[in-house]
Amino acid sequence: MSFAAQVVNIEKDYMLGTVPVRALRGVSIDFPHGDFVAIMGSSGSGKSTLLNLLGALDRPTRGKYLIGDRDVSQMTDDELSEIRNERIGFIFQSYNLIPQYTVLENIEVPLHYRTGYPRIGKDEQSRIMHLADLVGLGDRMDHRPFQLSGGQQQRVAIARALVNDPKIILADEPTGNLDSKTEEEIMGTLLKLNKEGRTIIMVTHETQVARLAKRQIYMKDGVIAGEGLFPG
Repeated sequence: MSFAAQVVNIEKDYMLGTVPVRALRGVSIDFPHGDFVAIMGSSGSGKSTLLNLLGALDRPTRGKYLIGDRDVSQMTDDELSEIRNERIGFIFQSYNLIPQYTVLENIEVPLHYRTGYPRIGKDEQSRIMHLADLVGLGDRMDHRPFQLSGGQQQRVAIARALVNDPKIILADEPTGNLDSKTEEEIMGTLLKLNKEGRTIIMVTHETQVARLAKRQIYMKDGVIAGEGLFPG
C-alpha cells in the first residue's frame, strides 16, 4: 500500500516560559492515498499541533513526517514552503480570505507563490473559473468576502485550497462557523473531493461531521487514544 503521508513516532515540545510542554508524545499514523480521516479530541489533546505538523507549518521535535517518500521533518524552510504550496491545500474554520480581494483574486492567491510562475496564464484562469463553478460561485467572481455568507466564504476557501491541485487537503474545523444546512453542503463538497481521490485530514469536535469520514482518530494528552467515534 502506498501512502499520501505518514508520521512516525512524532513528538513536539514547546516552552511555556521556562516550563517544557510535551504537546505530542510519540504519534504514528499512516494516511493511505484517498483516505478521509477525522481527528477528534478535547482542547489540549494535541490535534491542532498534529495538523500544523502535517501542514508543514511547524517541525517535530523528534520523529519523522513523510509525504510520499520525502522526509518533511528534514527539509529547509524553502523546501517546506514549496511542498506546502504544491502538495497541500488548507481549509480553515475562519476562512482566512483577504477582505479587499474578490472571489477570483482570493482563489488565485496560491498561484502567485509558485516557483517560476509569476503570472496567471489562460490555463490557470480557466482552472479558477472551473473551481468557482465547482463550489457554486461562478456567478460571484467579483464579490468580496463581506458580500458573501459564511458558507459561500468557506466554498471560496475550498476552491483556493484546490487551485494548485494538491493531493492532500487539511481541514481545521471546516464547519465550525456554519449552520447545519451549510455544514451539510460543505461536507458534501469534501466527500466529493475525497471520492475523486484526494486525501483529506480533518480536525473536528463535531461527532456528526466526524461520522462522515472513513476513519476517526481520537487524541488525548498528546497521544492517539483510539480509533472510532468517541464523545467530542
